[in-house]
Amino acid sequence: MSEIHKFLFQGLPVRGVLVRLTDAWREILQRRAANTVHGAYPPPLQNLLGEMTAAAVLMQSNIKFDGSLVLQIFGDGPVKLAVVEVQPDLGLRATATVNGTVAADASLSQMVDVGSGGRCAITLDPKTRQPGQQPYQGVVPLHGDAQEPLEKFSDVLQHYMLKSEQLDTTLVLAADDQVAAGLLIQRLPIQGVGNLQGTASTNPDETADQDEDYRRIAILASSLKREELLTLDVDTILRRLFWEEPLLRFEPLQGETGPRFSCSCSRERVSKMIAGLGAEEANSILQERPDIEVGCDFCGAQYRFDAVDVAQIFHQPGQLPPGTTAVH
Repeated sequence: MSEIHKFLFQGLPVRGVLVRLTDAWREILQRRAANTVHGAYPPPLQNLLGEMTAAAVLMQSNIKFDGSLVLQIFGDGPVKLAVVEVQPDLGLRATATVNGTVAADASLSQMVDVGSGGRCAITLDPKTRQPGQQPYQGVVPLHGDAQEPLEKFSDVLQHYMLKSEQLDTTLVLAADDQVAAGLLIQRLPIQGVGNLQGTASTNPDETADQDEDYRRIAILASSLKREELLTLDVDTILRRLFWEEPLLRFEPLQGETGPRFSCSCSRERVSKMIAGLGAEEANSILQERPDIEVGCDFCGAQYRFDAVDVAQIFHQPGQLPPGTTAVH
């Protein structure tokens, strides 16, 4: 069962989240493998998309935001786009577009950032977005300040958090064909100390101590090996890493309240997409084929719209084929 565990280091301005995606992640892979057009992901891309999925769930669960969080990377390599969407209720979906051959040992830069033009984007799209209002989006390159390629996706996100949010963040991510998992450790803003201890101090000595506390915990978190993150249960991981630290743990999110696969595609949404093409473009497609077929890259659902369906979308009963009538 997929699960999220949140915890605080008592008396310290540091918080943590650990996510393990099992059934939710396997459903994403199974739906992709069942796609007769694209087929299963090559292993390096499978692992990258799994890490992205775990990271997106970590970020969505770590903020108070009533809307979808979309995490994507895109570039000029054989992997043109990889995208994960997580809803506020932790429903999630993920997909990737491959145009080329992904080598068995391909790194992040070899998959996405061949010409150093790759980017990582995080979009927050509120449910209550007003007409004309744009969602918030932050974009960072897939390289560091010295133009060095960042070969670990966790390094890309840590760089993003430091640059955009000014928050020290440590991420450990791992994925295979069974589990996608991640550990996030984050330093809270200074006012968070007041929340935890009842007072907020600006004493330089105390600030230095807080820096040291975060560095110590970050080093412990970074010692977590990929195999451990994928195979050990949450209790064992936290006990091995932080057995000397006083943890305040919260009720885990799992089952109905936890992360799970969920796709928001629907026939109605596809109808709106066809409407966006315009009647002329939609009818030109129907002149070449018997219907307009749209497949969802996330869940594999197929939607077909024949001439009658398209006429109803544009309210054009006069353009129905001979001998047919609109059904309302």
